[in-house]
Amino acid sequence: MPNVAVSPKVSIAYESFGDPGDAPVLLVMGFGAQMLAWHEDFCRALANRGRYVIRYDNRDCGLSTKFDEHPVDMGKFIATVSSGDIPAALSMVPYRLRDMADDGLGLLTALGIDRAHVVGTSMGGMIAQTMALSSPERVLTLTSMMSSTGESEYGQASPEAQAALFTPTPTDREGYVTAVEKELVWASKRYGDIAALRELAAASYDRSYYPAGIGRQLGAMILSGSRADALRELRVPTLVIHGLDDTLIAPSGGKRTAELVPGAELLLIPDMGHDRPRELWPELIDAVISHTS
Repeated sequence: MPNVAVSPKVSIAYESFGDPGDAPVLLVMGFGAQMLAWHEDFCRALANRGRYVIRYDNRDCGLSTKFDEHPVDMGKFIATVSSGDIPAALSMVPYRLRDMADDGLGLLTALGIDRAHVVGTSMGGMIAQTMALSSPERVLTLTSMMSSTGESEYGQASPEAQAALFTPTPTDREGYVTAVEKELVWASKRYGDIAALRELAAASYDRSYYPAGIGRQLGAMILSGSRADALRELRVPTLVIHGLDDTLIAPSGGKRTAELVPGAELLLIPDMGHDRPRELWPELIDAVISHTS
């Protein structure tokens, strides 16, 4: 998996699938997850439908640049935000979603791609929205999956999902892999697959165990604020996908996104949580292919 420099301070690890002559689709991953969470089989299935698919590690994750010189104590950060001291919180985090969006756009530039279809999931949906808002001339279409608008009253996590998200994870490999069971709280109720979760957790741990980046990514999400006003002005063709079983980002997040973006299409999927179970790949892939045609 090669790395390319997208700025003087950031290099991004990526992998591509399919024919570079086909329409490019950039897959943007979510909070704390490596590109591996876009399953290789999913990427190849898209590529087999005539798309040049690119997946990559966000900054502070996987094999991309880490910001070790800016440590963030997540507990202290959350307490600071909760107290309303936003200036102090801002000083704790070295980048925002706009910087992460620029990483994705910089990757496209490094690959010689002027315009691409951008598909983002969860935090990746927020990054993808930001790409479309900051550089609409470079985004052919936007697909925002299981994401939200940055407005605190939409897409709220259930108390159980929020507790699971912020439960400390063991640092040893065995404990880390076993602890992934907590993610079942937001997984698809019908298709939740603990074996698949453990397989991804083991592969991610072996490739790049790096919990330090989580605090900075969380800060980027929280402190980037609402995109509501900007989304009202977006003119990029937009598809919003959300699972009705999602408890980590409630379906109201997707509904609100589609409500704001003029002409956006909303696809609500029964039996889908905050994940992409293999059983639902045909529907997801068909939707992306149709939207990017």
